[in-house]
Amino acid sequence: MTETSNSSMRFTLRRDMGEIGPALRRLWAHRWAKIAAVLLAIPILAYIALWLVFARGLPSAETLLTYEPALPTHVRGINGEIVQTYARERRVELEYEEYPRQMIEAFISAEDKTFFQHGGIDYPGIIRAIFTNLTSSGRPVGASTITQQVAKNLLLSNELSYTRKVKEAFLARRIEDVLTKEQILELYLNQIFLGRNAYGVQAAARAYFDKDVDDLTLAEMAYLAILPKAPNNYNRPHQEARAIARRNWALGEMERNGFITAAERAEAQAAPLGIINGPRESVENVGGYYMEEVRRLLVSKFGEDIEDGPHGVYSGGLWVRTSYNPEMQKAAEKAFRDGLMRFAGGKGWRDPGLSIDVSEGWRNQLAAAPFGVGYDDWRAAVVLSKEGGSATIGFTDGSTGTLPASAADMPKRGTGTPAFSFLQPGMIIAVKRNGDSYALRSIPEVSGGMVVEEVSTGRVLAMQGGWDVRESVFNRATQAKRQPGSTFKPIVYSAALDSGMTPASIIVDGPFCVWQGAGLGQKCFRNYSGRNAGPQTMRWGLEQSRNLMTVRTANQTGMERITRLAKALGVGDYPNYISISLGAGETTVMQMTNAFAILANNGKEVKPTMIDYIQDRHGKVIYRTDTRPCEGCDAPDWDGKPMPRPPLRTKQLMDPMTAYQVVHMLEGVVTRGTAQRLRDLDRPLFGKTGTTSGPNDVWFIGGTPDIVTGVYVGYDRPRSLGGWAQGGRIAAPIFEEFARATIVDRPKVQFRAPAGIRWVRIDRRSGRKVFGTWPTGEDPKAAVIWEAFKPETEPRRSIRREQIAERESATAPVRRATATRQADDSDFLQREGGIY
Repeated sequence: MTETSNSSMRFTLRRDMGEIGPALRRLWAHRWAKIAAVLLAIPILAYIALWLVFARGLPSAETLLTYEPALPTHVRGINGEIVQTYARERRVELEYEEYPRQMIEAFISAEDKTFFQHGGIDYPGIIRAIFTNLTSSGRPVGASTITQQVAKNLLLSNELSYTRKVKEAFLARRIEDVLTKEQILELYLNQIFLGRNAYGVQAAARAYFDKDVDDLTLAEMAYLAILPKAPNNYNRPHQEARAIARRNWALGEMERNGFITAAERAEAQAAPLGIINGPRESVENVGGYYMEEVRRLLVSKFGEDIEDGPHGVYSGGLWVRTSYNPEMQKAAEKAFRDGLMRFAGGKGWRDPGLSIDVSEGWRNQLAAAPFGVGYDDWRAAVVLSKEGGSATIGFTDGSTGTLPASAADMPKRGTGTPAFSFLQPGMIIAVKRNGDSYALRSIPEVSGGMVVEEVSTGRVLAMQGGWDVRESVFNRATQAKRQPGSTFKPIVYSAALDSGMTPASIIVDGPFCVWQGAGLGQKCFRNYSGRNAGPQTMRWGLEQSRNLMTVRTANQTGMERITRLAKALGVGDYPNYISISLGAGETTVMQMTNAFAILANNGKEVKPTMIDYIQDRHGKVIYRTDTRPCEGCDAPDWDGKPMPRPPLRTKQLMDPMTAYQVVHMLEGVVTRGTAQRLRDLDRPLFGKTGTTSGPNDVWFIGGTPDIVTGVYVGYDRPRSLGGWAQGGRIAAPIFEEFARATIVDRPKVQFRAPAGIRWVRIDRRSGRKVFGTWPTGEDPKAAVIWEAFKPETEPRRSIRREQIAERESATAPVRRATATRQADDSDFLQREGGIY
């Protein structure tokens, strides 16, 4: 009985909730309570669903704390001035405190008047936008706050959809939790696109008014504030009325928000729009081939965009210090172009071979055409029409002019017909202003390269890689491989001096043949004139650039020594062929110029550089060409001790005495050799001319103890320049013009001989030691000169003063006849300079 009763017992446990439990049960019994609970759960569940669908994969708002917008790279020249900017987006980053108060108020009034009150989302604005979009079939309108615009611009795409708007809302709330209102506004004002390739308010102030934000008027600030939604609707001349109406609306909003008074609003509304066609660039992008080469170097090191790393050329905000010398670059460009024009003069007009469709949009097509005119007073033009005795031409700024037939009467190249007869609508041409009209100009087909290098450091001060970088970005100074011709001969004689020869060594200028093997047979070299001078000194052979003496010296020295030295100097890695001694191997004008700089630097290694150092956007140095430590160089003040200097790390590539001996002989090339036209510069100079076979290329490389310049001229597709073409006639005058513009006013500095050099008086022609007379500096062709010798290598034989006088008297008639010969051996060397 007991067991049965126990098994049927039931127990119910209840938590004692006092009065709450029964009250909830009674409330839940009502139907309206259940409806209310369901209605309350719907938005909660909807929010959870939206978060799961849209918010889980969104980027973190914390990334904005370290966000860095794309900034252009700025390049400074040797004097510290900004000379070039590499940018795809015009942008200047400012801090919040740097923006004027009224500027911030203008953007808030025009874009988000409750910005400082809401939490990232303007709910009343969203309701208004939804109602408008449901009742309108046009473009959907939005209610994005400034915070939402920051989310869209920096973390999302520009997709026009409700999906993006939902994502914006989630991100906006996150951003408001992470950043202050001031930080959000700073991001917005630095990032927003305002037309004319201007990103950010400071860039837009420059683009539209050529002012900084601090200098803008109230009316100008209000104008910028209306641009974010549709910048292209208000920045053109025919849109001025619409822009003024919208600007005045923004001013009215500022007054309603209490930011300005009615009087300030009325005064600003009465002001004209005042936007300009384009800013007067604070940075005049210059440098042509030089800056294009710097850009190539930067891109190869850091990449172009943010995807390539934090220091992309177009996004990293780098500050680059270069050795670019504006004065020397300008002089190099002019001298080089003048030299090309002298060569091309009288050859007729050359059709550039470019044309565009002038029926519509010709201005933009002309601006985009790969056509560079070079000179500042020349202009690129397109023939718009041609009627009677004149043609109407158009320019990139939209203006037009007249080209009369009389100003285009030069014959077209290869014909006897005036160039005007060949002009047709759409042809792109070069012109120069001539009074009220324009005159036709011809751009030379011949080209070349030029490099100016500092001897002690290798810093490249100027560079020209062709006629105009706008026509061709191919840099002939660094990329064109050409035969250097006779400019290679100093390397041959350097190896000979290291092998025991001296500047006074006697070398036979006579027939010389080599056996090249059963397949090639015997090769005989010759001088151009067919004449031989017999035994002569090494100095005379280099000054007069004698081919036969060079190949004989190379054969005696050994080509292995010569090619090894050429490789050490950075000229090239060549096979041991005897023809290499006459400049048959290919190299660049940059490499040859640097080799001459090493010679002038007493054989110490220098490498051509264009970039000194690079800083990131925060000012930290991330690359330095000169990595030597310098203890005390950054001291705040002088401590009274000797000036701190970095340690020397230069590598001695060749015997310093050998290098000086070659430089001293190359001074003779200027004094009485193939470059003696430069003697009128009246200062210590060394150099070497060169002319390759054809002649296809003409060269000159030389300079002062401080600066070396290299020039070559030739066609891109190698062909003969003409029988009269010579390094002394074409390339040397380019250097001369450059030198007169840049170095004639500099102090005269002598080439410094290294320790150990012995100075000996010798007879210039025989190489013998002289007693009883002294060299004179007045006669460049004096019989007695000072010669540089290494210890224990000076001549053992001597010659008396009387013997020299007798010889000079006997050979005077021959020398006068030689001086009047049109085709003397110096001319040969210039025409034939390099090969065979």
